[in-house]
Amino acid sequence: MKNLCKVGIAGCGKVAHLHAKSIEELEAVELTAVWSRSESTATEFAGEYGAKVYPSIGEMVKAESLDLVIVCTPHPFHKDPVLEAAEAGAHVLVEKPLASTLEDCDRMIEGCRAPGVKLGVICQRRWYEPSIRVKEAIEAGKIGKPILGAVQLFGWRDQDYYDADAWRGTWSMEGGGVMVNQAPHPLDLFLWFMGDIEEVYGVSRNLNHPGIEVEDTAVAVVKFKNGALGNVILSNSQKPGLFGKVHVHGENGASVGTQPEGGAMFIAGSTGIPDPPINDLWTVPGEENLLDQWKAEDAETHSKIDATVYYIGQQIGDFADAIREGRDPAVTGEDGRKVVELFTAIYRSTRDNAPVAFPLSPELDRDDMDGRLA
Repeated sequence: MKNLCKVGIAGCGKVAHLHAKSIEELEAVELTAVWSRSESTATEFAGEYGAKVYPSIGEMVKAESLDLVIVCTPHPFHKDPVLEAAEAGAHVLVEKPLASTLEDCDRMIEGCRAPGVKLGVICQRRWYEPSIRVKEAIEAGKIGKPILGAVQLFGWRDQDYYDADAWRGTWSMEGGGVMVNQAPHPLDLFLWFMGDIEEVYGVSRNLNHPGIEVEDTAVAVVKFKNGALGNVILSNSQKPGLFGKVHVHGENGASVGTQPEGGAMFIAGSTGIPDPPINDLWTVPGEENLLDQWKAEDAETHSKIDATVYYIGQQIGDFADAIREGRDPAVTGEDGRKVVELFTAIYRSTRDNAPVAFPLSPELDRDDMDGRLA
């Protein structure tokens, strides 16, 4: 097929199945090869999706002439597969978050820049229809200048969730809690809507999960470079899981918002997306009555698709088009780093009990993981 984008998957765990299924629904994109740290897992996965197993990522890229490698390993193990794929000449799309540390982010970004390959990070909620409406309203000036943003994530994770994989719930393996694992999607939308950060003051805590090391709750006040203010409240301490919301308030008094997460929080390999993403706030003059119409439209769309697969496919499709067209993907590695920079600032602010100015660089002279081990 002309302009076929040949894809390999690195890491064949739970989330990799969503990527493989999304690729099956895309034209001109084909999954041809897989690699995993577990040979048996890779073999079983490859058999299910008609791909070939390789003992290394570099060999996989070269033997199959891959255009793209999608890294689906647990996020503590993103860096090495990204660097190996890039060195072999493939573009790379990484599951969220890009990494748990800025040092790993910077090594991946530079490792892709040197050979001239593209790097992106999965943020498929940007393709949700309610998210697009918010972004387009801001860009069209419908709320004037954004002056106040708020992101809230109220969810729940029980001990069985943390016991399901050995890397979960520990600083050394998971690298963090709700900020690192559950919050990257709403944080990405928050930054996509509001812009670049100037300063953060935040606090993180473990409030009601004594069986894990990492934080289950974080709050922060954000000052943006454009003069806007923001508020972040993230928690895995509400049972059952409730919702995730991102709201933006404008200088003309109008507000727009989206609830990308509703009902029980999504867990890859265990649950679906129970409630459709919606616009839950909209006071743009002349458009106040559109919420019911949009909710009905979005509910109908949700009923016809598997949202766990469809929107990942939208982002993979964009990345494949970016390769063909020689442009940046819609979500770049630098975009992914911004999310890591935000939660890193909250860890450092918790440690130092002080605001943290941006931009942030890796703390190569310290070994406390930006305050996580303090």
